[in-house]
Amino acid sequence: MVDVSAKAETVREARAEAFIHMAPETLKLIVSGQHHKGDVFATARIAGIQAAKKTWDLIPLCHPLLLSKVEVQLEAIEAENMVRIESCCKLAGKTGVEMEALTAASVAALTIYDMCKAVQKDMVIGQVRLLEKTGGKSGHFKADA
Repeated sequence: MVDVSAKAETVREARAEAFIHMAPETLKLIVSGQHHKGDVFATARIAGIQAAKKTWDLIPLCHPLLLSKVEVQLEAIEAENMVRIESCCKLAGKTGVEMEALTAASVAALTIYDMCKAVQKDMVIGQVRLLEKTGGKSGHFKADA
């Protein structure tokens, strides 16, 4: 693990996104709230939040962080038969929260897959990426649109 003890504490924030593509019928089942396993979006949101808090357990060499904010938003994009997941993680600390944001978005997508795999096995999770990060020595990063 990298030694961050000499680094200054700064407010750090990161946003990430992931997409999961599916059949129109699967998306309608989720959006209508008729899925037999319950509220898919609520479950995925909680899973993403829990995952961000456990990133240091999942990714080798990540520091355990005291997150002050974790937010996971899910949006059905019916015209493209997909769900867009956006996560946001924030803290005041000595190391960034990019991995926590990426983990939150990824696990939320995996949770949607898990809950819907009985209905459709060929869903595709894709384009997991960092959207933006602020704070720290490297400053501000914003991904191209």
